[in-house]
Amino acid sequence: MGSAGVTTWLDKLEEQLNVDVDWMDPTFTKSLPIVPHDMTSNQLWVDDQMNHPDNQELFLNAVKEYKDEGWLAIYTRVACLMCKENIGNIKGRVLLQVLPSNAYDGQKVLEHARLYAREFAKVGISKDRFCIKIPSTGPALSVCPILKEEGIATLGTALFSLSQAIACSQAGCLYISPYYNETRAHDELDLWPNVEDPATQHTMSPRIIQMLETYRRLYKETGKPQPLIKNASFINVKEAMAAGEMGCDSSTISPQVLTELAKLPYDGSKQPGEGVPKPVHPNNQNTVPTPERLKKIAATDPLAPANWDGKLASTDIDYLANNGAELAKAIAADPATVSRLKDALELFIGGQNKSRAKIEAALKTLA
Repeated sequence: MGSAGVTTWLDKLEEQLNVDVDWMDPTFTKSLPIVPHDMTSNQLWVDDQMNHPDNQELFLNAVKEYKDEGWLAIYTRVACLMCKENIGNIKGRVLLQVLPSNAYDGQKVLEHARLYAREFAKVGISKDRFCIKIPSTGPALSVCPILKEEGIATLGTALFSLSQAIACSQAGCLYISPYYNETRAHDELDLWPNVEDPATQHTMSPRIIQMLETYRRLYKETGKPQPLIKNASFINVKEAMAAGEMGCDSSTISPQVLTELAKLPYDGSKQPGEGVPKPVHPNNQNTVPTPERLKKIAATDPLAPANWDGKLASTDIDYLANNGAELAKAIAADPATVSRLKDALELFIGGQNKSRAKIEAALKTLA
């Protein structure tokens, strides 16, 4: 509860789904009035924390210790050590992302995920407390079944389409993170659908609902647990609350939006539709149907190309065969996913390159 026992928007959202923190700073995480479930990150967040004054000793020690193993070994070591600094402040898993520059090279994705697993073991974080974020491309997702066999949980990230979500199910991912807003919209607000009722009016809402409904159907038909939907990339509190109403399993939320959610006393009259309490089900599988007022948008897709025939991605296609060839084909046929995936990968590659430059500069001082 918020101050003086007042229920906040954050309290209400936590009743409806698992709230995660999309940030790596332990000080911020400890300041929250709730204990987040998971902690997510990406190359930008790792780079930001790598440059934080509190982590400079940690960083320099890792550079010295791994100076003969290359920049990636140092990067991975530092990222896992920073996760260790925050894992006591959350209930669940810490998440790190494989190098986005390798998004179309399955072997390199596999190698980096395994490297993370080895470093997590070294810092004392067990496999049930971490998860590796994998870009939702055909080549990258095609190695997830191997990682699952090795006990390494994965999340399909940079995900914008139902075909990507189905591929993640076939890959055995524990989670997926559909981006509610494209990455560019956070800085270029003319790209942001700033609507009054995101659950029904945001251009990404139909695709989120389609993913939820498809996973529920697959679970009912096969009995196989489906990936849990961890919605991401919110710009305001209304979007975060919409994820609760739509029925997402969890949401990973930025410090800015979390702070605002925690400050606002909950007012149901300002919420167009209210979600229901989190479902309790074996395997944490979400079986709660789509709210009645949202069912009508499940057959729509504002992001679809003009020639869309109204048919949703098929669950009968093997999206992972031949190094993910069918997923590559499905992505190529969806211009919105093509551009948003490209933008996301380029953004995170920028963060990766900054960290690499910092590490390589530090290595030169040891020469």
